Amino acid sequence: MAQNSTTSNQAADAENRITLDLLTAVHENAKASQRSLASDLGIALGLTNAYLKRCVRKGLVKVAQAPANRYAYYLTPKGFSEKSRLTTGYLRRSFDFYRHARSECDDALAHCADLGWNRVVLAGTGDLAEIALLCGLRYGVTIVGVLDPKATGEHFLHVPLIKSAQGLDAIDAALLTDFSTPKRTYASLIGALPIERILIPPLLGFSPDTDEGAAP
Repeated sequence: MAQNSTTSNQAADAENRITLDLLTAVHENAKASQRSLASDLGIALGLTNAYLKRCVRKGLVKVAQAPANRYAYYLTPKGFSEKSRLTTGYLRRSFDFYRHARSECDDALAHCADLGWNRVVLAGTGDLAEIALLCGLRYGVTIVGVLDPKATGEHFLHVPLIKSAQGLDAIDAALLTDFSTPKRTYASLIGALPIERILIPPLLGFSPDTDEGAAP
């Protein structure tokens, strides 16, 4: 249930972020084509069209005929208000995420330090891994690398990227920091480390004790 709630919240956040980016792009350039908007937003042209239609239907964006059979898009007063609301919400959620993530990473790394688990690997790249690296500086714990089988580079920030969970014999513990596929990443660690040494921040909304199929 927790995982479903987390997934739902992430989907809503992604939708709000696309809407915010679209409203911002329209505000900055009313004459932008749908193709250029799609490029700026980094989403498919069809999805851009769907979001534009939704914003028009909600009264957030007004469409006007432009020369050469093109269209111009303008934010309505309601659109400006919605843009401000989404911006405020995004900033608030960003701060809340950082606060919760830092607290949970602090707890996990303090637990490692208390038990003498001095060599820790982070399992998953992204914002949570960045925060964990910052937290690691406060404890006598060494973050020896970040596990990401799909990584193409050699380092994540200042630590090495690890392509496989195999060969983690010299690792004392792993901190799960993968938001996108936490179950899969957790499962990849089974066998490489004792289960009690795989730490899962509650922020991920994932518990191997309650989620079926978490491990093979």
